[in-house]
Amino acid sequence: MASAGLSGADAAQWRADMEKMQAAVAIAGLRPDSSGSRVDSADGDWDDDDIEDTGSRHRGISPRDIWDFISDDDLDDISFDTSEDIPDVFEGEYNLQWVAARCAEVSARKSGLTSTALQDQVIDILSSGRPEDELQSSLTDLVGFDDLDFIIDLLGHRAEIIAAMTAASGSGPRLLTKSQREEALRQRDRAHKVTPLAAARAKEEDYPHVYKAFSAGNTLSSSGQKYALPLGSTRKEFEKYEEYSIPAGRAGTLLPGHKLVRIADMDGLSRNTFKGYSTLNRMQSLVYPVAYKTSENMLVCAPTGAGKTDAAMLTILHTIGQYLTPNPAEDHVATDFAVRADDFKIVYVAPMKALAAEITEKLGKRLAWLGIRCREYTGDMHLTKTEIVQTQIIVTTPEKWDVVTRKGTGDTELVQKVRLLIIDEVHMLHDERGAVLESLVARTERQVESTQSLIRIVGLSATLPNYVDVAEFLNVNKYAGLFYFDASFRPVPLEQHFIGVKGKAGSKQSRDNLDQVAFEKVREMLELDHQVMVFVHSRRDTQQTAKMLYEKAVDQACVNLFDPSDHDKFEAAMKDVKSTKAREIRELIPKGLGIHHAGMARSDRNLMERLFAEGVIKVLCCTATLAWGVNLPAAAVVIKGTQVYSAQDGKFVDLGILDVLQIFGRAGRPQFEDTGIGMICTTQDKLAHYLTAVTEQVPIESRFSAKLVDNLNAEIALGTVTSIPEAVKWISYSYLFVRMKKNPMAYGIEWSEFEDDRALVQRRTKLAVQAARTLQQSQMIIFNEATEELRSKDIGRIASQYYIQHASIEIFNAMMSPYAEEEDILKMISMSGEFDNIQSRNNESVELSAMRENSNFVPYKIKGGIDQAQTKTNILLQSYISRGQPADFALNNDLNYVAQQAGRICRALFMISLNRRWGHQCLVLLAMAKSIEKRQWSFQHPFQQFDLPKPVLKQFDAKESLTIEAMREMQPAEIGGLVNNFGMGKKIAKLLDNFPTLSVEAEIAPLNRDVLRIKLFITPDFRWNDHLHGTSESYYIWVENSETSEIYHHEFFLLNRRKLHDDHELNFTIPLADPLPTQIYVRAVSDRWLGAETVTAVSFQHLIRPDTESVYTDLLNLQPLPISALKNSALEEIYAQRFQFFNPMQTQVFHTLYHTPANVLLGSPTGSGKTVAAELAMWWAFRERPGSKVVYIAPMKALVRERVKDWGARLARPLGLKLVELTGDNTPDTRTIQDADVIITTPEKWDGISRSWQTRGYVRKVSLVIIDEIHLLAGDRGPILEIIVSRMNYIAASTKNAVRLLGMSTACANASDLANWLGVKEGLFNFRHSVRPVPLELYIDGFPEVRGFCPLMQSMNRPTFLAILNHSPDKPVIVFVPSRRQTRLTAKDLINLCGMEDNPRRFLSMDEDDLQLNLSRVKDEALKEAISFGIGLHHAGLVESDRQLAEELFLNNKIQILVATSTLAWGVNLPAHLVVVKGTQFYDAKIEAYKDMDLTDVLQMLGRAGRPQFDNSGVARIFTQDAKKDFYKHFLHTGFPVESSLHTVLDNHLGAEVSAETIVTKQDALDYLTWTFFFRRLHKNPSYYGLEILAEEHNSMAAQQLANDYMIEMVDGSLAALAESKCVEVFPNGDVDPTPMGKIMSYYYLSHKTIRHLVRHAKAGASFLDVLSWMCRATEYNELPVRHNEDLINAELSRNLAFPGTSFGLPMWDPHVKAFLLLQAHMSRIALPITDYVGDQTSVLDQAIRIVQASIDVLTEMGYLSSTLEFVKLLQCVKCARWPTESALSVLPGVEDKMVKGEKKRKMGLQDVGRMKGAAGQLHKLAKELGVPQGVVPKFMKAAAAMPDVDVAVVVGHNNDGNLTVTLRRLNAITEREGRIFAPKFPKPQTEGWFVVIADVERDEVIAVKRLGWSSGGSGGGKGSGVDVGSKPQARAVIKLPPPEPTSWQVERDGEAGMTRKVDVLVLSDGYVGIEYRKLGVEVPMPKPPSGAEVIVLAEGSGDLKKNGGDDGRGAGAQRGTGKGCEGSMTGTNGKGKGKNTK
Repeated sequence: MASAGLSGADAAQWRADMEKMQAAVAIAGLRPDSSGSRVDSADGDWDDDDIEDTGSRHRGISPRDIWDFISDDDLDDISFDTSEDIPDVFEGEYNLQWVAARCAEVSARKSGLTSTALQDQVIDILSSGRPEDELQSSLTDLVGFDDLDFIIDLLGHRAEIIAAMTAASGSGPRLLTKSQREEALRQRDRAHKVTPLAAARAKEEDYPHVYKAFSAGNTLSSSGQKYALPLGSTRKEFEKYEEYSIPAGRAGTLLPGHKLVRIADMDGLSRNTFKGYSTLNRMQSLVYPVAYKTSENMLVCAPTGAGKTDAAMLTILHTIGQYLTPNPAEDHVATDFAVRADDFKIVYVAPMKALAAEITEKLGKRLAWLGIRCREYTGDMHLTKTEIVQTQIIVTTPEKWDVVTRKGTGDTELVQKVRLLIIDEVHMLHDERGAVLESLVARTERQVESTQSLIRIVGLSATLPNYVDVAEFLNVNKYAGLFYFDASFRPVPLEQHFIGVKGKAGSKQSRDNLDQVAFEKVREMLELDHQVMVFVHSRRDTQQTAKMLYEKAVDQACVNLFDPSDHDKFEAAMKDVKSTKAREIRELIPKGLGIHHAGMARSDRNLMERLFAEGVIKVLCCTATLAWGVNLPAAAVVIKGTQVYSAQDGKFVDLGILDVLQIFGRAGRPQFEDTGIGMICTTQDKLAHYLTAVTEQVPIESRFSAKLVDNLNAEIALGTVTSIPEAVKWISYSYLFVRMKKNPMAYGIEWSEFEDDRALVQRRTKLAVQAARTLQQSQMIIFNEATEELRSKDIGRIASQYYIQHASIEIFNAMMSPYAEEEDILKMISMSGEFDNIQSRNNESVELSAMRENSNFVPYKIKGGIDQAQTKTNILLQSYISRGQPADFALNNDLNYVAQQAGRICRALFMISLNRRWGHQCLVLLAMAKSIEKRQWSFQHPFQQFDLPKPVLKQFDAKESLTIEAMREMQPAEIGGLVNNFGMGKKIAKLLDNFPTLSVEAEIAPLNRDVLRIKLFITPDFRWNDHLHGTSESYYIWVENSETSEIYHHEFFLLNRRKLHDDHELNFTIPLADPLPTQIYVRAVSDRWLGAETVTAVSFQHLIRPDTESVYTDLLNLQPLPISALKNSALEEIYAQRFQFFNPMQTQVFHTLYHTPANVLLGSPTGSGKTVAAELAMWWAFRERPGSKVVYIAPMKALVRERVKDWGARLARPLGLKLVELTGDNTPDTRTIQDADVIITTPEKWDGISRSWQTRGYVRKVSLVIIDEIHLLAGDRGPILEIIVSRMNYIAASTKNAVRLLGMSTACANASDLANWLGVKEGLFNFRHSVRPVPLELYIDGFPEVRGFCPLMQSMNRPTFLAILNHSPDKPVIVFVPSRRQTRLTAKDLINLCGMEDNPRRFLSMDEDDLQLNLSRVKDEALKEAISFGIGLHHAGLVESDRQLAEELFLNNKIQILVATSTLAWGVNLPAHLVVVKGTQFYDAKIEAYKDMDLTDVLQMLGRAGRPQFDNSGVARIFTQDAKKDFYKHFLHTGFPVESSLHTVLDNHLGAEVSAETIVTKQDALDYLTWTFFFRRLHKNPSYYGLEILAEEHNSMAAQQLANDYMIEMVDGSLAALAESKCVEVFPNGDVDPTPMGKIMSYYYLSHKTIRHLVRHAKAGASFLDVLSWMCRATEYNELPVRHNEDLINAELSRNLAFPGTSFGLPMWDPHVKAFLLLQAHMSRIALPITDYVGDQTSVLDQAIRIVQASIDVLTEMGYLSSTLEFVKLLQCVKCARWPTESALSVLPGVEDKMVKGEKKRKMGLQDVGRMKGAAGQLHKLAKELGVPQGVVPKFMKAAAAMPDVDVAVVVGHNNDGNLTVTLRRLNAITEREGRIFAPKFPKPQTEGWFVVIADVERDEVIAVKRLGWSSGGSGGGKGSGVDVGSKPQARAVIKLPPPEPTSWQVERDGEAGMTRKVDVLVLSDGYVGIEYRKLGVEVPMPKPPSGAEVIVLAEGSGDLKKNGGDDGRGAGAQRGTGKGCEGSMTGTNGKGKGKNTK
């Protein structure tokens, strides 16, 4: 040995050092074998000795001397000439090493400085060069008087120390001789061995909140193990066992300077929650400042029973406090709080269900006073979505929370609102289930990073050695949130005994010894008068142990120790015991013993707990559930045996440390004992394990790597990990990563690897790649090794969702087949990886064999030996379904485990089959899954699911023919007879009613040869029973091929109780491929009920597949035409500003459009330049037909507006053209329209106007109609387009003036049909989608079906972000989303995803000043947030200025992304490089479900991709559901076939034509239909329209005849409906006459059903509520959207209004109720908080005026005066936004109804204000009297001056002609342009108008009504036309009275008998509340009727209004058809769509 060569002095020195070392070791109380323990070098880094030391200890060899490793030859290779090795330092005794050692000693004794800091300061002082006395005092101040000898040594050897220091800092390498090198090495080695053991403080840092009573320096080894048992521990050896005793620690006391926190000093929130407490305990008081006053993450390690739950409560209160008003932190006194309960969630993760239940109860009770709900969410306790929304605190288990967060989207409501995550018992990390905790924390921490939301994580755990690692893992700031409390914080100190019983584990000797030891220990405790709990590990054991203890007590004559009879409560207890049914309890209690386990009845358990707490029972034998679930302490606990059966592992395993700690936590009752005693009796081989684990000597390690593959799959499925680098990052969040760095060896990491890669990137990459490869082999993900990209596949997603291991998936991939039967499925489930650990034990084989042979238990044969896991699993699974119960305890546990897992696996298999489209397999698997859930086979009768007597069920099974269908046909008595129990007949009949089957009807319509549209109508076939069905029933509905059972389409259908009686419709398309099956099956299978399934066969016998005659125009390779081809300098100048040449498409169509009159159909993609093509046709019209008009029809207001804006600026101004916009929002007067050259309008508006084409000259002057987006024929508004085209053709034919038609669309599949209908000969141009100015790359991404729309949308956010980074990292992007809410949510998620990037504002391109300036202009909060990250929002709910700002910033590239709804695609021409269509469904309130977008919308969105001036290509990504992917692929490339939907709304259009008298017979109606597109398509595609023709008869004469019959039926049906609404009169000979009601319907563009409702319900004397209700019932409001959950908002609104929504008799989700509420809100002037509602209210008001005007006409026709006036009042109220009960003055600014006081003022009307004629003095006075605020007075004056003062003159006609002239003259001048009224709340400007009502007030009868508007000429010109500000206009109405009924003749004898009629004249404002002028009793001379003549209806066109059918050419009445005088009257309207009669 090398040391033999040492000199004598050295040897002596060596020995002395060695002895010192041993002494030091002895003091530290370490074991003898620890003598070689490593000492950490001061800087905490490893050095070589440490490694060797670790390695040697692992190999069991004590470390040897350094010379053993280095030979002399090696010495030459070791060089000491680096500047780091300083031999001089070691030369003298007083060197730097000595200083370091002494400083370490000092700092170990004193808290304060660390040794390194102390050493630095000492050296600073010594080298300062000050005199010695100064140095002395400085050193004494620093070190203290206890260490004076150290100071004396320092001063005495100051020179040597300074010399050593100078040498140490000396620079440059020095060469040494070999002997110097050897000497240096020796010195170094010696110094190393001399260092005392104290320097460990540098390694274990001092953290402020670590409370340890005593710390002997470094007590942890490198891997974190402790070196020794606590002081005072003893070990004793006995004959049958050995025992380690660890004494109880001292009970802790308050630390100096600390005091307990008094509850009284806390704020109101804490005081109320901690009621009944006086203070927090020691531990909680220390935690309080951090837990309650900060949001720090925390780890609290404390012994069981120290009060961790209350510490957690403090963090819960802190979180709740942030959502309280008033804020408890600011208002200390308040105890009454309002909670914003919807804004947060708190999740408490408890390790066991039992504990979860206890915590739920505890938290729930404590927080109930705040109204906070706490619910358990575990495997047993499922919460519905509504319950989740209502709950603020959710207590769950790790697995359950993992499942919830794995969905990522399903429970977003939950996951995204979490603000606090509490993880109880974090030390579970080292358990099997630890991996789940790791994935949860990693997921949460990533969520915190990605969403920038604060989620506080609080970990609670028992004391554990490496708490610092756990703190690091939980992201805890160790200086703030790390709390460690040692055993002194236990409420009762614990004395622990570890007993190892001798004998081979499991042998009889060992078991007997265990019993004996347990008895001895119990006896010892009883002798000390302690109560004892004996914990055993199975229910049966509790009884056996109790009996064993009693028998042994009898043997040893110590029964008296157990005897309870002398207890004072014994008598009472015995009475209670009599009531229990359990025999064993009755036997044991008198003996003083009790038992307790989860299998007992709840009452029995409560009894046991009570008797033990009272002390009647001395010994309680129980299972661990008692320790977890119930807080019942005992003086002593004994754990008897540590073998627990685990069904999951299929064997006995060691009792978990968690359980031991929990059980020990029950030892010691604070009020009785000062120590508790915990004993654990185990076998000798396990003794060391429990000893080290319980005394926290083993650091906890990670179990993550074992579960890495499945956890990685979950993250990939979630979308949070999409590449290997992300996976590597994800691993870094795990505890595995923390421990791999601390203890690399334990994880198989070589030292060299760790040295090279301290961050372990290589190792993590290796783990990730291995896992990804494994997943790819199992087909769960797609792993592209080149790009390192990871993408989830459906199987991976299903595995993640159902928690299936990848090993099982591999088995399923191999074994699944499309036609497997039950037997194969059972075998496959049994083979899955989840059951690998099921083990077969010899003692079970008999019972298992017996079960296997019994066909009642195991109906399906099983091959293989009983000893195989899969055979055993299969037997148990089948027995479970057959309701078998094994006798053996372990087998029973296995049975439950198997059932639990199998149910989940079977569901996963079902989803996989559904995914693979295997129909037969789905049916079998779904039935099997339900069998497992219901414990009933699918071959048994479905009624086994009900609770019926056994004999009845036997009868059901015996009779094969008794199917549900057959039974439904029978009478109850018949059924009773069949089951031999008549009494049951009725009950069974009732259950049959409740059996939840659906009936399904299918309609099929082929879209083209290859695609079939299917509509399913679903009707529930049962009566709902809440007890059986709960709130909803779910079904899988799928369509399968009848021959191959391949699934074409599947949907999950949820039937809600609330919507049980609604219409349920499913709409989808399926592909058709040759050969066609003869039929397809539609299956509706219940998700819960066995046997509840229906099959509907859909025959293809009548299916005619239309030939797809796609005619496409090829783009010719032409020379682009220059603009000079126009040969018109004015036009060339206009175009030269934009381009010099027409593009290829325009060049090709130029000649046809510009030089010929041909009709043209132009199909080409969005963005290809169709607008210029339309302009070419316009120039043709103006050139060839001067003076004619061009009508441009666009399907949406937004497009109209865009066109007006564009053409107005670009064409109209330079060329002097007149443009006019005609929409619902904007209706100019007749003269403007007559003067216009170009009319730009919507289909509805033009339809309404062109209906009266005979009377409207300008309609007849039209020479060109341009219909944009004509492919929208197929949409909701298509019929209107169809009618317009048909009408224009009809007009052209009638007037012999050709009208040229130009239809423009995207490419469509059946262009030739459209062209034929439009009369196109040579003008058909149908270009393909590829003819775009900028080529498009199109990608269609399918997303898996996620239940729920929002989750699906959310799952698309990350892919959207990646698409942006991928395709368009710096070019503009538009993301289209389906709803306004989605714009906000998508933007928020994109912002979050940016937050994880290096540059979170990567999408923003403006500087801070510019940004702030723009933000200051924004009103919407969501938009503000988005813009600051470079993202804009765009939807109809934003105010105009916000929308424009978003467009402007996007256009100028200041923001890169625009998230918009589809309105942007249509309305605004904003192209982008990349377009993402995020989701292709939207919520349709009418059907209350999500519906697919029209393909046209999608095409329009794609049209925005690619910017002609910047991009060479555009990119579009469509994100849709997997099922829709093929549909889009197919149609986006071929174009969509256009079909008609006219047949669905024919009634109203026929009604309009009858009113216009275009149709006067049924034959006319049929001829009219032949003009339509519908007629052409009916013959081409009969199946689509439901016309059944056999395929072979298609196109034959018979088919023609069938089509004719079909049309006749349609016409008859429509006319009958119109006649029922009193809108037409149909005569037997086929003639059809219009009626006044029909004319009103057509004139006001209303549905005949609106008129029908009014006619049916109208009555005299209607109240305001009546007229409001009638109006709101209008069919026009059917379309009003009611969005998701708006019924709740409606209900809230309803509570605050005059008339509740319920007064309507309709549910809150009905659109009519919403209209009713919105109108009231308008009149109540309630500011609606929701933008959507503001938009909805505007559209309700839009329609309202038209509906009210029509209603006035209808009631006039019916003659009810009072009701007509009530409607006029409603019109006034709607315009003024006032209630009729309010003072009319409240209309004026600054006047509230309550300010108008006093009867006189209340009676004052607006006409009184008008009479003041704007006199400033009077108005000022009035303002003062009304208390108008000073600032508002100018506005008040202006409005008051606008009030009309009108003079009404009534002149009776001469010559007895029955004429009456009413003249209105405005006495004060008009102050507003066009005579607008003051109606600030009404969205559109209204002009002053008047109703002149001729009536007989006494008889409540209306004779006539006329509408008047001002004209300056005074002869009743157009309303509002030519009314100038400052003028005093007048208006006149001449009314001819109809002859009265004979009863009302009044005879005057003035010469010749003449007659007069008395009438009353009422003049009412149509806009100001309460303005009314009356002239009563006007006598009108009447002509004498010829004798015997009847009252005649006046000739049409006289322009007069008569009762029963006169007219005013506008409003109501009969003369509407061809009347000459009507046109002049069709003047201005109310800003709505109807005119007013102003003659």
